Amino acid sequence: MNSLEKKSFYSFLALYVGSSFLFLMLSSFWYYTAQKNALENTTYYKLQHYSDTIGGLIINAQMHGTVLNLPKLEEGYEYFLIKSEEKREFNSGYYKKDGKSVLVSSSPQEHLDIEYVVVKTDEYHKKLETLQKSVFFVASLAFFIIVLISLLLSKLFMRPIHQKVVQIETFIQDISHELNTPITALGMSSKRAMQKGVYDEKILKNISISTKQLYAIYQSLVYLSFSAKLGEVQEINLKEIVEEVIEFYAELCFAKNIAIISNLENTFIKLDEERAKLLFSNLLSNAIKYSLPNKRITLALTKDAFIIQDEGVGIAKEMLDKIFELYERGSHVAGGFGVGLSIVKQICDEAKIKVEVISKPNQGTSFRLSWEKF
Repeated sequence: MNSLEKKSFYSFLALYVGSSFLFLMLSSFWYYTAQKNALENTTYYKLQHYSDTIGGLIINAQMHGTVLNLPKLEEGYEYFLIKSEEKREFNSGYYKKDGKSVLVSSSPQEHLDIEYVVVKTDEYHKKLETLQKSVFFVASLAFFIIVLISLLLSKLFMRPIHQKVVQIETFIQDISHELNTPITALGMSSKRAMQKGVYDEKILKNISISTKQLYAIYQSLVYLSFSAKLGEVQEINLKEIVEEVIEFYAELCFAKNIAIISNLENTFIKLDEERAKLLFSNLLSNAIKYSLPNKRITLALTKDAFIIQDEGVGIAKEMLDKIFELYERGSHVAGGFGVGLSIVKQICDEAKIKVEVISKPNQGTSFRLSWEKF
């Protein structure tokens, strides 16, 4: 990952872990507080029950003149009786002292000269300590799981971003290479022209070809990067558009000795003129780019379809489903940065034009655009 990806990764991770940790702490505190209160209430009512039971036995023994038989409490609980004449250190009530819960009850009502029953236990503090350990363990385990999940989610979150970054980096490298060729040609041709002092036809053609290559790249980047608004959709003659595109690339075809064979009919459809030019320009430039010298490119335009057939390097079968994706290239034999066919597909989708492609490696590629009802 580059620095920007790492920053995004750690930002997402910190946000997810931080918010999850805060929620976990609030949930743990709420649960601990609720359980602590429930435990304290249980302890209090249990002490109250024991004190009332003992007080009832004391009152019953005096009223019936029977022997007082005091019960044995469950493990962890103990009690003692305070007679009226004994000095008291505390009043009746519920206390916590020396790690124990203490209930001082006046339930005997001074029968048998007993004023208070004191019941105490350390069970509350033991269970509270166990509760604290349990909550801490569960919260720690949950936080550990949250961290693992957050790492997994962060990686899943970053995967498409990483793929896009790789695509963009590849795109930048490809476009840098694409721009380098015509720019170098322009520089060399201009230098030769200045040195000669004579502007011969070959130099001017090189300058013209390079300029047109730069313009084609510029048009594609404008469409992709700036999302140019759709111009006025009007009825246009595709024959005129295709002829203009053929003329535009005539010098490049001449330089590679590629013959353009066209059979064009007057065909009128409703389409934005600039996007129509970009559509056919990308198809023809692709055909030229992936054709070897001394080959032919055949164009056919009818009332309901346009077909362009080249004798180029072709496209592998497994790549046919990917060639219309942005930054994907059907072949790396020639230069390019994988946006031409993506633009073709986008324009066709906007205009409801169907695109079909047939290709075989080393035999050529055929694109068919049809605008009849389908």
